[in-house]
Amino acid sequence: MGRSAEDKRHQRRRAERRGHVAEYLAALYLLLKGYKILAFRHRTRLGEIDIVARRKTLILFVEVKARAREGDAIDAVGYDTQRRIRAASDIWLSRRRDAHLLSARYDIIAVLPWRLPRHFPDAF
Repeated sequence: MGRSAEDKRHQRRRAERRGHVAEYLAALYLLLKGYKILAFRHRTRLGEIDIVARRKTLILFVEVKARAREGDAIDAVGYDTQRRIRAASDIWLSRRRDAHLLSARYDIIAVLPWRLPRHFPDAF
């Protein structure tokens, strides 16, 4: 038997909360690694970037995935997601006067149950 519309809405809200908690954990993890968080859930007309972080001249555009296994988190960032993040990052960089001085990197942070987040630098 199919789920009711209310059950689906409830599941969606739970998934969104889980995702928001994962993003906060990932941001805290980056802070502990010495990065400064510049933007959180940055929305552009082309898409959203979960976290924009900086250390010196390195800018990270981070996609956060909460999954049970690392491989599932990495696999969840497919080509379309990568393209969306790159397009959104181009917009973000275009608004910075110092963009020509910065190096960009695209990372994934996997937030796994009962473990520290796992950071995958230069993931795509």
